[in-house]
Amino acid sequence: MNETAVKILDVGQELIQTRGFTAMSFQDIASQVGIKKPSVIHHFPSKANLGVALIQRYRDTFASQLDAIRTNPDKNAWDALEFYFSPYLQFAATPEKVCLCGALSGEVTALPEEMRVEVKHFMEDHQKWLETILNNGRKNDELNFNETPARLSRMIFNTLQGTLLVKRSTDDMSQLKDVIKVITHMLK
Repeated sequence: MNETAVKILDVGQELIQTRGFTAMSFQDIASQVGIKKPSVIHHFPSKANLGVALIQRYRDTFASQLDAIRTNPDKNAWDALEFYFSPYLQFAATPEKVCLCGALSGEVTALPEEMRVEVKHFMEDHQKWLETILNNGRKNDELNFNETPARLSRMIFNTLQGTLLVKRSTDDMSQLKDVIKVITHMLK
């Protein structure tokens, strides 16, 4: 992928995470990248093509990072969870930014079908990863909880995603910090 395409994806992602997919236009991207709108279309013939490319890049980035921490023998379940919480804290530290797929899920009924599928895969992948971490943490006596790992992973994922939206609305960083404290306490 060439440098212009990467810049288009970077700007597109930023716009979706702060404004939403339906509020973003190719003209917005072209203006911020410093190119003409036809150049955006040259790289991504439709808004749906751009959206799918963004989600796939986002999923791939997270997947490689999450797999690296999960398979690192020097890292335990607490390390993995701390690593998992870090992007949420980074998003919450910005005035209006949320998870890309969290932002897209709020607009899912307006998204093209191919984007809906990618968002769904992102959500499922993260819940599966959390389930694996919870399972391993319980087996290794690092984590203690009464719920099934599958249900607990859903609760953790959904709570973190929802809290980012609440934080965006209230501009209260303690929303997310309190949620992470409660999740951590639940697993001890």
